[in-house]
Amino acid sequence: MDLRLPILFEDDHYIAINKPSGVLVHRTSLAKEENELLAVQILRNQLGSKVYPLHRIDRPTSGVLLFGKSPEAAAQLQPLFPTEQVKKFYLSIVRGYMPERHGFIDHPLKKKLYGDLQEAKTEYWSLGKTEIPFASSPKYKSSRYSLIQAYPHTGRMHQIRRHMAHARHYIIGDTAHGDNKQNNFFRNQFGLKYMLLHAWKLEFIHPHSQETIKIKAGLPDYFIETMRRINLELIELDTI
Repeated sequence: MDLRLPILFEDDHYIAINKPSGVLVHRTSLAKEENELLAVQILRNQLGSKVYPLHRIDRPTSGVLLFGKSPEAAAQLQPLFPTEQVKKFYLSIVRGYMPERHGFIDHPLKKKLYGDLQEAKTEYWSLGKTEIPFASSPKYKSSRYSLIQAYPHTGRMHQIRRHMAHARHYIIGDTAHGDNKQNNFFRNQFGLKYMLLHAWKLEFIHPHSQETIKIKAGLPDYFIETMRRINLELIELDTI
């Protein structure tokens, strides 16, 4: 299988791709099978040279993923990812209307889903909302959803997914931390098989040029189609 990854940005030091949902960044202790789709290996085959992942996004999450082209380039930028010097913005569709147009979820999370609690803070913006005349729960005659932008100020495992679950605004399609009733409703009603969480923008100061680099990844077709099906206005991403 000759799978190629869409390249969003490339220079002599770094390269960014739009990772599809279902592709792992690299092999982990939980996913060791030889037939796993691994972004690092696909991109190495595509370029004919080694690349070095600078961060991770979950397998079901799509969007911007950045690599170094050399160990030296990776070492310069990778330590900045847990800091405010690298900004990662996500788009997601969640259950219900967000209580505010702009707010924070400041709620500690257990390290790697277990163990000691760690500080965790997610900022969010409500970009749109919709109410559809379908009952996703026997309690209600209609269903409400929001399109949000999320910015994790800290980098905890599954942070946005867990924070939205804590707020009871579950991410649609999240089988680990989401609402199974909502997931089943979207699967049966709209044929959705994916999680609606997309890493759409990455910003960082380039270590060599000192320029601010902004990389954006277009939404997957299934995300756009779901927005259309539930009457969520498709915003122009360049305006936010």
